Amino acid sequence: MMRLQDKVAVITGAGWGFGEAMAKRFTAEGAKVVVADINDDGGERVVSEIGDNARYVHADVRKGADVANMIQTAVDTFGRLDILFNNAGGPA
Repeated sequence: MMRLQDKVAVITGAGWGFGEAMAKRFTAEGAKVVVADINDDGGERVVSEIGDNARYVHADVRKGADVANMIQTAVDTFGRLDILFNNAGGPA
Protein backbone atom coordinates (compact mmCIF):
# COMPACT_ATOMS: atom_id res chain seq x y z
CA MET A 1 0.00 0.00 0.00
CA MET A 2 1.31 3.44 -0.96
CA ARG A 3 0.12 5.45 2.03
CA LEU A 4 1.30 8.78 0.66
CA GLN A 5 0.32 8.27 -2.98
CA ASP A 6 -0.04 11.62 -4.78
CA LYS A 7 0.72 13.68 -1.65
CA VAL A 8 3.19 16.55 -1.82
CA ALA A 9 5.54 17.12 1.11
CA VAL A 10 8.20 19.61 2.11
CA ILE A 11 10.79 18.10 4.44
CA THR A 12 13.20 20.48 6.12
CA GLY A 13 16.66 19.31 7.09
CA ALA A 14 16.42 16.65 4.38
CA GLY A 15 19.98 16.95 3.10
CA TRP A 16 21.26 14.24 5.45
CA GLY A 17 20.40 12.04 8.42
CA PHE A 18 16.82 11.61 9.58
CA GLY A 19 15.44 14.14 7.09
CA GLU A 20 17.10 12.31 4.22
CA ALA A 21 15.66 9.01 5.43
CA MET A 22 12.18 10.55 5.65
CA ALA A 23 12.42 12.06 2.16
CA LYS A 24 13.32 8.66 0.75
CA ARG A 25 10.59 6.92 2.75
CA PHE A 26 7.94 9.46 1.71
CA THR A 27 8.79 8.94 -1.97
CA ALA A 28 8.81 5.16 -1.50
CA GLU A 29 5.27 5.58 -0.15
CA GLY A 30 4.21 7.52 -3.26
CA ALA A 31 4.77 11.16 -2.29
CA LYS A 32 6.49 13.91 -4.21
CA VAL A 33 8.98 15.71 -1.96
CA VAL A 34 10.69 19.06 -1.74
CA VAL A 35 14.01 18.47 -0.02
CA ALA A 36 14.78 21.66 1.92
CA ASP A 37 18.13 22.26 3.61
CA ILE A 38 21.00 24.71 3.97
CA ASN A 39 23.37 21.93 2.93
CA ASP A 40 23.27 22.33 -0.85
CA ASP A 41 25.58 19.38 -1.59
CA GLY A 42 23.56 17.04 0.62
CA GLY A 43 20.21 18.25 -0.68
CA GLU A 44 21.23 17.90 -4.31
CA ARG A 45 22.63 14.42 -3.60
CA VAL A 46 19.39 13.28 -1.94
CA VAL A 47 17.33 14.55 -4.89
CA SER A 48 19.63 12.85 -7.39
CA GLU A 49 19.18 9.58 -5.50
CA ILE A 50 15.38 9.94 -5.36
CA GLY A 51 14.83 11.08 -8.94
CA ASP A 52 11.91 12.90 -10.58
CA ASN A 53 9.68 12.83 -7.49
CA ALA A 54 11.94 15.23 -5.59
CA ARG A 55 13.23 18.79 -5.92
CA TYR A 56 15.84 20.55 -3.84
CA VAL A 57 15.48 24.05 -2.45
CA HIS A 58 18.01 25.90 -0.30
CA ALA A 59 16.11 26.98 2.80
CA ASP A 60 17.20 28.32 6.16
CA VAL A 61 14.07 27.91 8.28
CA ARG A 62 15.13 30.87 10.43
CA LYS A 63 14.46 33.14 7.45
CA GLY A 64 10.87 33.89 6.49
CA ALA A 65 11.71 34.47 2.83
CA ASP A 66 13.36 31.04 2.61
CA VAL A 67 10.33 29.38 4.22
CA ALA A 68 7.99 31.12 1.78
CA ASN A 69 10.23 30.06 -1.13
CA MET A 70 10.28 26.38 -0.11
CA ILE A 71 6.48 26.33 0.09
CA GLN A 72 6.19 28.13 -3.24
CA THR A 73 8.62 25.61 -4.76
CA ALA A 74 6.27 22.77 -3.76
CA VAL A 75 3.26 24.55 -5.27
CA ASP A 76 5.07 25.58 -8.45
CA THR A 77 6.68 22.17 -8.99
CA PHE A 78 4.00 19.73 -7.84
CA GLY A 79 0.80 21.83 -7.82
CA ARG A 80 0.12 21.97 -4.07
CA LEU A 81 1.40 21.22 -0.57
CA ASP A 82 -0.18 18.52 1.61
CA ILE A 83 2.49 17.83 4.26
CA LEU A 84 5.09 20.00 5.98
CA PHE A 85 7.61 17.89 7.92
CA ASN A 86 9.62 20.26 10.12
CA ASN A 87 12.83 18.37 10.80
CA ALA A 88 15.51 21.09 10.57
CA GLY A 89 17.22 22.06 13.77
CA GLY A 90 20.38 23.41 15.20
CA PRO A 91 21.77 25.99 17.55
CA ALA A 92 19.63 29.06 18.11
